[in-house]
Amino acid sequence: MIAFWVVAGVLSALGAGLILWSSARAARAAGANDPTTALYRRQLREIDDLAERGLIAESERGATRAEAARRLLNAADSHAVAWTADVGLRKPVLAVAALTPLIALGLYFVIGSPGFHDQPFKARVAQWRAADPASLTAPQMVVVLQTLIGERGGDPDAYGYLAQAEMASDNPNGALRAMRRAVELAPDRADLWEELGEVFVVQAQGEVTAQAKRAFEEALKRDPKAVNARFHLARAEIDAGQREQGLAAWRALAEELPATDRRRVAVRQAIARVEGAPAPKFDNAQKSAIQGMVAGLAARLEAEPDDPEGWVRLVRSYAVLGDAAKRDQALASARARYAGEPELLQALDAAAKTEPMQ
Repeated sequence: MIAFWVVAGVLSALGAGLILWSSARAARAAGANDPTTALYRRQLREIDDLAERGLIAESERGATRAEAARRLLNAADSHAVAWTADVGLRKPVLAVAALTPLIALGLYFVIGSPGFHDQPFKARVAQWRAADPASLTAPQMVVVLQTLIGERGGDPDAYGYLAQAEMASDNPNGALRAMRRAVELAPDRADLWEELGEVFVVQAQGEVTAQAKRAFEEALKRDPKAVNARFHLARAEIDAGQREQGLAAWRALAEELPATDRRRVAVRQAIARVEGAPAPKFDNAQKSAIQGMVAGLAARLEAEPDDPEGWVRLVRSYAVLGDAAKRDQALASARARYAGEPELLQALDAAAKTEPMQ
């Protein structure tokens, strides 16, 4: 703190000295001729010098010289006002130079002191903490989670939620820091290693990098049946040219997943894409299960409508099911409710454009 005051004092003194020095120079120049024409004549000489040294082209020289000459003629034709030095202004100038650091010091104690008990941002954070988490935007949730983590200490689940909020805020680097901390706190949890690997994949724009592979392998050491880890490691094998080995891993994974698990269809679709075959369709049992989940979500939103992420999921779900009427109805309701939130409206429109499943 002492160093800060010393530096602040030195800077203030330098600033005041600069003001006084400039004022003194202006006073000495009082009564001198207007220097404007001399300035433009010097500029013309410098243009010629640069052209002779080959630093500017001849065409550029002509244009630049013409502009400088035009300004010189204008300055010569205008009425020059002689500089004056008013002795009566010296005392006000000295007073301003002396008062400036004192005013700055006063402002520091009013709004900049570390002991100042409340700041607008703190008030906003307190408001967000008191609000329903479902009503917060992703960046607001990041701030709330960071505050809670700072108060309550390490909790791997809290860091996992923070990673999700960071990812929703389009900040994969923040998500990566959070997941690394979560894994440090609970290194035996396979789900955290999986999430860490998926953050690496997102950060690499879909590529299963060496870091992502290591994270997924750590997940499999703790849970050999970890679905996401197995899927991404098989995809890495296919990308590396081990096509049959990766496809075999995917086929085994698809066979192990329950028929109602949507991930099973996703794995089969991935297999079809690699093999160049038509994408498999959802069977009736899978469609019924999905429709039941969507109906449950719609009923919950009808009872508790203040859930922006829930509305996005509902619109996307109707789009996936190919139910255009319910999709448009849900979209209209959500757009009316959140008309003042452009980011959410964009998310709703994007969800409505989701391709329907086959």
